[in-house]
Amino acid sequence: MVAKLSGVNFIGLDGLSITGLTEEAFANLGENGNIHASHGHSCSECTQPYRETQDSPPDDSATVKMVVIDGIVMGPQHCAYENCSNTLVNHRGGVFCDVHNLEFEARCRVRDCPNQKINNIQACNEHQEMWHKYNLEHSSDYLNGARRMLRKPAENLPWNKTRGRHVQQPHDESDNEISNKKHYFSASRYYCVETICAPCGAVIAWTKFVKSESATNILKFLEDVFPNEESRPDYICIDKACKVLRTAVANGSWVYWFKGSHFVVDGYHYTNHRSDDYLCRKWCNPAPQDGSAPNLVYIAQDRDGERYYK
Repeated sequence: MVAKLSGVNFIGLDGLSITGLTEEAFANLGENGNIHASHGHSCSECTQPYRETQDSPPDDSATVKMVVIDGIVMGPQHCAYENCSNTLVNHRGGVFCDVHNLEFEARCRVRDCPNQKINNIQACNEHQEMWHKYNLEHSSDYLNGARRMLRKPAENLPWNKTRGRHVQQPHDESDNEISNKKHYFSASRYYCVETICAPCGAVIAWTKFVKSESATNILKFLEDVFPNEESRPDYICIDKACKVLRTAVANGSWVYWFKGSHFVVDGYHYTNHRSDDYLCRKWCNPAPQDGSAPNLVYIAQDRDGERYYK
């Protein structure tokens, strides 16, 4: 069905497993996560008539569109080797892609160790202790017992974060892509699956970020999905919009986006952003009431004729 809708004649090899057939189908029909059937999607939830001012009536001849971009931390696995995000050769206990699986077939899996493995374990004689420690910490008894801690309501323990007036959101923190991996005993996991959706829920595109949901990765993803001015949405809602905007200004790509698109923060995260962040308050406000964004907030009337912001 997907092949028919995409206008592609997809033929799989005989004898392929379910996993192999899925990989072949995605390679031929996946469009690198770009769901072209959703491009041009329009409904009353994600497309609104254009308004020139807050008081002006809607112009049905022009429309305003918004997309929402967010990361889902679900952690699919990929090759454990440093800076390699290729598919695992074996998804049941495997840790490497086909290339690095051959390279480490008989070699110790501790990073930068050139020695050979011994005694049917994944480490050399020098690193046996590291291997046994890893196995202990990843055993079911350890995970379900020793590392479990029952946290009581309102319990104030030294390792629990204290609640302050300003909650430090993940998007306020710096993006750390420096790896501290000491060994290759287990497969690596993607940081998140990033999605671009319409406000109604229709998925437009998705991709996987290897190490972080950095502003640079987000801008590259947006450029791949919306390559020209005609395809770009009017508003892009993202929890770290101010950080993405700041990065775009720094690397010069803001000229590319400011011709027709605006980055806005969703309401929940906007209230938790720093009150002294001028760029966020000025340019990423999701509901300005000064008339600067009539297509986000406009003046309506209730049943009694009272005017209110909608």
